[in-house]
Amino acid sequence: MTTTMTANPFGTHRVVRPHGALPYSGEKLDASLPALDTELAIEVEALNIDSASFVQLTEASGRDAGKLAAMVKEIVADRGKMHNPVTGSGGVLIGRVIERGSKRTDDVKVGDRIVTLISLTTTPLQLDSVGEVDWSSHQVQVKGQAILFERSPYAKIPSDLPEKLAMSVLDVCGAPAQTARLAKPGMRVVILGAAGRSGLLCSWVAASQVGPEGQVIGIVPKLPIPGKTISQLEFMQGFPLPMTVVEGNATDPVATYEQVGQLTNGRYADLVINCVNVPNAEMASILACRTGGKVYFFSMATSFAAAALGAESVGQDVDLLIGNGYVKGNGEMSLDLIRKNLALRELLEALE
Repeated sequence: MTTTMTANPFGTHRVVRPHGALPYSGEKLDASLPALDTELAIEVEALNIDSASFVQLTEASGRDAGKLAAMVKEIVADRGKMHNPVTGSGGVLIGRVIERGSKRTDDVKVGDRIVTLISLTTTPLQLDSVGEVDWSSHQVQVKGQAILFERSPYAKIPSDLPEKLAMSVLDVCGAPAQTARLAKPGMRVVILGAAGRSGLLCSWVAASQVGPEGQVIGIVPKLPIPGKTISQLEFMQGFPLPMTVVEGNATDPVATYEQVGQLTNGRYADLVINCVNVPNAEMASILACRTGGKVYFFSMATSFAAAALGAESVGQDVDLLIGNGYVKGNGEMSLDLIRKNLALRELLEALE
């Protein structure tokens, strides 16, 4: 890539094919150096694979670290980005800035360590090697390089928090930020997948905002916390804010409908937040919601076609919200949550 080229702020110049596509829909991206005028070049240290993608890769590899690492390396070699072809999702990365374009207007410097707040599905990436797999945090140690565009959001690694914790929180920071916009005093809120990282953060924000007249219900599967012996229900008993947590099956829409109906005295939820990491939870989310309510799909295991057509099929008049992972200030907002709330931080650290 020539250094005289002017970089497109949306990254179309890094798409190898098809010509003119945006990076997400690009079949292959170019992560070659040098960084162009408004770009950053990153020496990549680790990938934080998103939950839906990591679960799929874990199952496909038979939980074999070597096979999972080989699958990650193959995807990146084939596509020039970590864009899981099965789930369509990626994650975020951590690394150090090694080049800064001459026309950058932010304050990032060469040598700064950052976490990207943009999906790996849109980030040009080249890997030289893939190393250790951390099954609990969904992190994979790597050596390689990546390119960030003019409009690619990122956060500097905070010095006051453990790096692994900060990275795992920043990976899902769009969820609590969107919850903060959506949850209002007096609302009934249902969170599917409440015991995961995004679910914990959303539960905290929702329980903090609905107030004594509101209700927060967390639904977790009858499974242990990954890598632990404690069940997800037992784990959530340590949640210190007002919240009802029950076991349920987010892939069983009728059972979820009946369960939420009982817990809300037939009123159902004003807001449903889907944080599960498995497919086929669209209809449970939709049926748990009252007429005129909102369903926020943060999970990247969601089929948005299934959600839209499924809502039509049962005559459910609800607003379906795509889980946009970017909200202005979402990174700092989420880090502040764990800085100011020791109990929340301890729950998140217990997942490691």
